Amino acid sequence: MENLDRFRAAGNPMFNENKLKLGIFGSNCANACAVTMAETTFRPTFDVNLAIARQLEAAGWECMVPIARWRGFGGPSNFNGDCMETFTWAASLSAATSKLHFFATTHVPTLHPIVGAKMATTIDHISKGRFGLNLVCGWFTPEMEMFGQKMMEHDTRYEYATEWVEVVEKLWTEDHFDYKGQFFTINDGESYPKPYQQPRPVLICAGSSSKGKDFTAKYCDINFGFMESMEKGKAWVSDTKKLAHERYDREIGTFTSCPVVCRETEKEARDYYNYYVHEKGDWEACENICRILSIESANHSPEMYRLFKERFIAGWGGYPMVGTPEQIADMLVKLSDTGVDGTLLSFVDYVEELPFFNARVLPLLEQVGLRKPVQPALKVA
Repeated sequence: MENLDRFRAAGNPMFNENKLKLGIFGSNCANACAVTMAETTFRPTFDVNLAIARQLEAAGWECMVPIARWRGFGGPSNFNGDCMETFTWAASLSAATSKLHFFATTHVPTLHPIVGAKMATTIDHISKGRFGLNLVCGWFTPEMEMFGQKMMEHDTRYEYATEWVEVVEKLWTEDHFDYKGQFFTINDGESYPKPYQQPRPVLICAGSSSKGKDFTAKYCDINFGFMESMEKGKAWVSDTKKLAHERYDREIGTFTSCPVVCRETEKEARDYYNYYVHEKGDWEACENICRILSIESANHSPEMYRLFKERFIAGWGGYPMVGTPEQIADMLVKLSDTGVDGTLLSFVDYVEELPFFNARVLPLLEQVGLRKPVQPALKVA
């Protein structure tokens, strides 16, 4: 059985001993994951992202995962329109840190696999093995059209991604090869150096359809998914691991996403959630996202459609966690009980909200055994 022990043995933070791994989602994009016009000091700049990364490292977090975005979603906020490209983002931050794991998110139709393999290998060496790829098959039609490409049919996108990742893996592991597929022809392919991680960096994908789940089970190390509820989340985790094991004799991890509002009192947290979602939410941009995803009110009950849009505004469809430090810790315990390996958290204002979360929630997670205390750095005399 192909398992994840090679990453564990190499000390990869994505597979450390913490039962619930923690990461930050989308800090390379304006508004990150919150489709809102609420006031915030957050800006998707390198300096802000470096400040976030240093807070995370000091507190023992595992990773940062960016969103690949080439244009905004319109509305008054033009949600995500201002953003940093993810490979250069990962390279610069990994060079300025020593513990965090960074991913580059790539829409595979926008990047040739020979170029992608070389870029990934370069960052893997810069980071000394703290790098991975988040594979996206492309779904935002206006982005693909901006590249002059026609959006492929859903299953065809995964067939394209299959060839893409096969070529990349050959470049990472073989000396010379030829490849003839429907989409790619490689003549005497080679790429040096090989990745710092052996045989390759970590691969994640958010495939949720039948075709997407199969692709992720066969090629990736972590399946990223959104939980509608804890009960459905538990079933998703179980089914994902079962699919990888039974169909491909592989071990696979799971990650989800949660927007967080953590305050001293529940009322403060609830009031702020209502403010940034219901009062300041960019509902026009949210409607644009629903239309692009072909999610229409006619296909859902009014209550489910409202909940779907609220979750998107709160944090890209993640499972919201709103309350006091104790309540947030309890929710994270319940999340871990689903069997999920980790979660990417998002905040409206990362730099302002992270210190409170780190000081008040992380110790509670250590007390219940979900995370190990961070060892202080040794002082050199």
